[in-house]
Amino acid sequence: MFEFAWPWMFLLLPLPALVWWLIPARKNTRSAIRLPNLYGLSSEQQTIKNQWFFLTVLAIAWVSLVSATARPQWLGEPVATRSEGREMMLAVDLSGSMEIADMEINGQSVDRLSMVKHVLSDFITRREGDRLGLILFGDTAYLQAPMTYDRQTIAQMLNESVLGLVGERTAIGDAIALAVKRFQQDEETNRVLILLTDGQSTAGNLTPEQALELAKSYDVTIYPIAVGAEEVVVDSFFGQRRVNPSRDLDIPLMQKLARETGGEYFRARSTEELENIYTLLDELEPVDDDPQKLRPRVSLFHWPLSLCFIALIALALSRYKPWRLSQ
Repeated sequence: MFEFAWPWMFLLLPLPALVWWLIPARKNTRSAIRLPNLYGLSSEQQTIKNQWFFLTVLAIAWVSLVSATARPQWLGEPVATRSEGREMMLAVDLSGSMEIADMEINGQSVDRLSMVKHVLSDFITRREGDRLGLILFGDTAYLQAPMTYDRQTIAQMLNESVLGLVGERTAIGDAIALAVKRFQQDEETNRVLILLTDGQSTAGNLTPEQALELAKSYDVTIYPIAVGAEEVVVDSFFGQRRVNPSRDLDIPLMQKLARETGGEYFRARSTEELENIYTLLDELEPVDDDPQKLRPRVSLFHWPLSLCFIALIALALSRYKPWRLSQ
């Protein structure tokens, strides 16, 4: 079906006539002596003929330009499409304990946050067709990015996050409550929260138990991921000894969050384990969106615009008449 996207642009068609009517006409002085034309046509008749040609071509150019501005287009038949995808909110811990360097990437020791960024960036890249959001939490929780299909922006905001950006402590309850609040705005979603932390809740306006009741009330599924190695070798005055850098991790709380919301608790002691966890999260059931009808559109504005250019070029050549210069 053919149509104009902006048909109201045709209101500009009488604009040249309006301008001609408002601006007073220029008075031409005529010669008192009329000389006959050698070709059998008086100069006055020749002038009238040229004026009609000029006005006709100029009118064609103006109508073509207005038609191009009205955006002519061809609409195809409606095509029903149905999209499906997952919707996940990522909550990343930026507390001071995330700077403990008990992880490895390609054989090099790195802190926990660097490892999370490394693996989580690849996880975000694979989420084509899914909507993701990002929450950063420390002393409290902040929504860094709302639910969006723009995975590149989510990955960039995650990579730009730094330790201590939102404080040194851990507000797990605030992070869960903020995710629940964002999920309330969209009913057609599977409401999945992926919570990455390496400690226990030590700050925030809500306790994890209070936030858990909110999550259960709004059917939010929590997948807690406890980050941190269980054993590292450190040098001391008495030689090397083994310590547990994750001794402050509140594993019972993580397990309770997953069990009572229908999620699953994961333990990420290394980069490989975290990568395996993300593979399991890929198997989450996608949510179908409402079917939408799309109509293919083919823009046709270049045809009247080309006609306008041709008319203007013809008008310029008729006024210039370069062939007369060679005579």
